[in-house]
Amino acid sequence: MLLPSKTKFRYSMRLTNKGLATRGYKIAYGDFALKSEDRGELTSRQIEAARKAIAHKTKRGGKLWIRVFPHKPISRKPAETRMGGGKSPVDHYAAMIKPGTIIMELGGLTEEMARDAFKRAADKLPVKTRFITWDNQL
Repeated sequence: MLLPSKTKFRYSMRLTNKGLATRGYKIAYGDFALKSEDRGELTSRQIEAARKAIAHKTKRGGKLWIRVFPHKPISRKPAETRMGGGKSPVDHYAAMIKPGTIIMELGGLTEEMARDAFKRAADKLPVKTRFITWDNQL
């Protein structure tokens, strides 16, 4: 699973996730990509599940680039715990996704194979996504 090796601060505030993606919205490495049409959080487990689904479908052929990284620590209090007592420990890490963000890219495969692999990966993700190619990326 993906998680930062070291962070400057242990906890982070929740913050808002407004606006559209201003960077990471164009295909940079591969020929095909999975682009977000929704905003939300991708946990490291969801990213790993999508990666495994793509690796299984493509039989580890081609090259996969994961363009998002879960930097944001998400805190959770245990169930049936009283309020107070400070901020709870970090439960997991998540990547903040805005509409237009490229989540993953694939290269070295046919379009049909890439489309099918990304469809399986999209089923593992909590955001609505779209398949795009190098030719029609905007």
